[in-house]
Amino acid sequence: MEILQYTFFRHALWSSLLMSIACGLVGTYVVSRRLVFISGGITHASFGGLGIGFYLGINPFLGALGFAVLSAFGVEWASKSYRVREDSAIAAVWSLGMAVGMVFIVLTPGYAPNLSSYLFGNILTVSQTDILWTAAFVAVLCTVFAALYREIVYSAFDRDFAVTQGLPVKAVECLMTVCIAVTIVLSIRLVGIMLLMSMLTVPQMTVNLFTAEFRRIVTGSILLCLGACIAGLFLSYYLRIPSGTFIIIVLILFFLLAKGALFLHGNLRRKMELRCGKPVQGV
Repeated sequence: MEILQYTFFRHALWSSLLMSIACGLVGTYVVSRRLVFISGGITHASFGGLGIGFYLGINPFLGALGFAVLSAFGVEWASKSYRVREDSAIAAVWSLGMAVGMVFIVLTPGYAPNLSSYLFGNILTVSQTDILWTAAFVAVLCTVFAALYREIVYSAFDRDFAVTQGLPVKAVECLMTVCIAVTIVLSIRLVGIMLLMSMLTVPQMTVNLFTAEFRRIVTGSILLCLGACIAGLFLSYYLRIPSGTFIIIVLILFFLLAKGALFLHGNLRRKMELRCGKPVQGV
């Protein structure tokens, strides 16, 4: 436990807790609304904002945030206003963001930034200022979900029904789009652009194997994310491998174990039913 004496490791733990909450909330909405592909496009498009930030000499994450938000609304605008297929608009924004990012990084004078920390994450570089900003966003995000929980759940599972109930679906969708973009940008430090989508989908997929209730999926996803982050941090410290890689591997292992447990449970149940000649309850 001597590693807890290091400030950077304590910062990493706090960041893991905060981002687990954010990814658990936002990721459940993303999976429920089937916005995984759109979120992937926003994630990779944010690389363009990173490059612009480096070139202009500003905080690259501010550039990534602006680019991510504009990309999210740009996809919606193009698909609805110009009758462009949504998947085509996402692919265009995805590739454009990566291309713009590379161009501006190459044009940036001086030493080139370490791209691997942005592509694959480096949570050990999180500062106290980053934690404070993340904590503020998580507080806002929790407030939004607490105040608009019914509207968010209805919009996520059945948009048409929510419209018939007179709920502000359009406003909720715009608000959640911004929340998704901010969560993505803040999570880049955690696992990187290339691996980020797993944080927003794999925990939710795992919990969804056992329950379909929105609230339980959120809670289970937060716990799974936090467990994977802590395990990834310790494995990264001892094996000297980027933490983001281990975090995703642990999440995938959680999913495979859950799937295997359900498979074994199903086989056991079928065997008992064959022996008893009737359905078996409580197994």
